[in-house]
Amino acid sequence: MPNNQFKRGELYSFITGMASTAIARRLQKNFKQEGIEITIEQWSVLYHLWKQDGISQQELCNASFRDKPSITRLVDNLEKLKLVKRVGSPTDRRMNLIYVTDAARKLQERTMEIAEITLNEALKGVSAADIEQAKTVLQQVYDNLK
Repeated sequence: MPNNQFKRGELYSFITGMASTAIARRLQKNFKQEGIEITIEQWSVLYHLWKQDGISQQELCNASFRDKPSITRLVDNLEKLKLVKRVGSPTDRRMNLIYVTDAARKLQERTMEIAEITLNEALKGVSAADIEQAKTVLQQVYDNLK
């Protein structure tokens, strides 16, 4: 017997990530109010580079769950904004490594603060136990499908 506790219309809303979309929209709005003119997609790429600077575009694809054309476009746009730079790999001439610039480093602390404020706003009234349960369920869903 299936373990699907959703009505037909509810399932699609769940899968498309209504909560995730709402958080992303609010975070984008909060960035804009603070005069930070980057998209959430660009910020997510920077986030992964702040965690591990100097990775290849393929590693960035894997870390961010995006395809190569999407990462190429995002890195191109971040490069135009002077937030990242591509540097040829010393070990493989076919590969570029992506590094954040000083301008991107200056954005890190403020954007992370805004992200934390936004997430706290989103989770207002949600208990720690409920958050842990949701993380467990979503991890199981991910593990089932990877």
